[in-house]
Amino acid sequence: MNFGKSNWRTYEQGIQKEWLLTNGIGGFASSTIIGANTRRYHGLLIAALKPPVNRHLVLSKIDESVIIDGDSYNLFSYETPGFTMKGYHHLERFKYDLLPEYIFRVRDVYISKKISMVYGENTVAVVYHVKNGTDAIKLRLTPLVNFKDHHFNSKRQYMSFTKKYNSNILTVRPSYYDIDINVFCSHGTFTGLEDCWFYNMDYAIERERGLESTEDHYIPGYFDIDIKPEEEKVITIISTVEKKIKNKDGLDIIKKEEKRQKKLISSSGYKDEFAKKLVLAADKFIVYRESTDAKTIIAGYPWFTDWGRDTMIALTGLTLSTKRFDDAKEILYTFSKYVKDGLIPNMFPDGGHEPLYNTVDAALWYFEAVNKYVEYTGDYEFIKKHIYQGLKDIINSYANGTHFNIKMDKDFLITAGDANTQLTWMDAKVGDWVVTPRHGKAVEINALWYNALKVMANLSDKFGEDDSYYNDLASKVKKSFVKSFWNEEKQCLYDCLTNDYKDGKVRPNQIMAVSLSNAVLDGEKAKKTVNRVFKELYTAYGLRSLSPESKEYAGIYAGDQWRRDGSYHQGTVWTWPLGQFITAYVKVNGNSDEAKEMALRFIEPFKDHLEDACLGSISEIFDGDEPLVPRGCFAQAWSVSEILRAYIEDVLK
Repeated sequence: MNFGKSNWRTYEQGIQKEWLLTNGIGGFASSTIIGANTRRYHGLLIAALKPPVNRHLVLSKIDESVIIDGDSYNLFSYETPGFTMKGYHHLERFKYDLLPEYIFRVRDVYISKKISMVYGENTVAVVYHVKNGTDAIKLRLTPLVNFKDHHFNSKRQYMSFTKKYNSNILTVRPSYYDIDINVFCSHGTFTGLEDCWFYNMDYAIERERGLESTEDHYIPGYFDIDIKPEEEKVITIISTVEKKIKNKDGLDIIKKEEKRQKKLISSSGYKDEFAKKLVLAADKFIVYRESTDAKTIIAGYPWFTDWGRDTMIALTGLTLSTKRFDDAKEILYTFSKYVKDGLIPNMFPDGGHEPLYNTVDAALWYFEAVNKYVEYTGDYEFIKKHIYQGLKDIINSYANGTHFNIKMDKDFLITAGDANTQLTWMDAKVGDWVVTPRHGKAVEINALWYNALKVMANLSDKFGEDDSYYNDLASKVKKSFVKSFWNEEKQCLYDCLTNDYKDGKVRPNQIMAVSLSNAVLDGEKAKKTVNRVFKELYTAYGLRSLSPESKEYAGIYAGDQWRRDGSYHQGTVWTWPLGQFITAYVKVNGNSDEAKEMALRFIEPFKDHLEDACLGSISEIFDGDEPLVPRGCFAQAWSVSEILRAYIEDVLK
């Protein structure tokens, strides 16, 4: 991806596109294509101090200035209240293939800046390549240091640092913390500054979200590098919170990371350019968790951690479609160790705390993930040895009842929760306001329940056990499901049922009744359901969470938390259900060539989106109203996963 000046004619235009690097342990680096930080989550090094969580902003940015004949030219950009620094005027190109690269020009001097993280470390390398013109110049590099939880804003009065400089390494130590922030510069001299701070960096995205938007940073000093006329010079800055800097060669760090990413593409086996881009996008979410000593899946950047529900939905696309079968096996095995009373964790423990099991669907999505795993790998032996008993426990617990009022009712359907609990993925709650009450019998939960029973029947048969219990119960579930959920008036499915109410709002949850490996709905009813979702919910970037024909529909996701959470599942577009919709569409249209062509048409808008918002990734959500502005997390695991899965399974296969 290459971008030029037409993409940053104004500051507001230049901050629309962002980039993201990750380190495989939950840490990351991120900013905009003009180098201006617009989020509290932006920075060159956000370190995961307890992988993949406890993330702290360590190095906000490096401000570069070029000094020629006594004149100083600032290459950096930022916003403070009432002022905008426009260093992007010197930015000629921004490139993002495997790694982000800025290319600046001042007079006859060219300076490129390439950024890479070290995989498996909380370390970032920034490499400058200067091609000087006819005058001697000085390149000044000023690090802006911080140490704060990335969910919060820092203020000068709450920060204190000490510093020392030795052998090209600046060591900054936040007071009251046993941690060193090391900044290595390969060339030049360091000049320390006393009590120097950057005040009131203003973050446009936080301002838009109705949050505190200004932040302060510590400036310990600056590095000056003298460059002779017509000299070419490579300068490396490395910042880390690791005990030592293992590699001070920035070019080597870049080479190794680019090689790692190219190997991921090669291992996937795909020649298709879009598929290869999504393979790289998928990699950013697969990380190591210290507390379980195993791989897990980050739900979304920049603010989510790893959640059970998101992991199970995203597992197929992120690990199986990309041929990362060992990662898939490790994740499935890890969850098998935490099955408790028929539930799997929605959040894993940190610091010895108990996992949170507050979801009705994560355990049921586990069955779909297992089924996909054997479909892709044929590895039934692993499932029988490590997973099968846990699956039995889940079925028994759902049938007989478990926490959160999760149980099979007398009509064989699963009911869950009460008026005060949010157990499905539509879980927005502001104070005491449950925005989308879905307690009782939710449509996708019962589609997943049927699918789970059929998966168990197939596994039982494969393992030489009696499958009649699962098949008989599945037949009763299917009969009751169609009878209870079919909405004759709207020719689709009810979203949720209680003892005295049938929720007829048209939502995307019903698509799972058709899309899952074992569909509980088939024939004309399945086709009519898909058609209803297509007509009322489909957009270029996903499915609306509520039909615009509903009086509760909210088409813009913006403003403070009350307004944002109030629209989160009330019309906001979600990408991940689109993958399920594509599968369902192809299925009800007989897997025909025409259906596959239509599936490709559904996917093609994302080829453009990969060059918008977070470059190379897919956003969590979009406005329900046109022009479908991207919102929420700028890179979301199940968004990437479901588009990749549907592309591989329903278009390329």
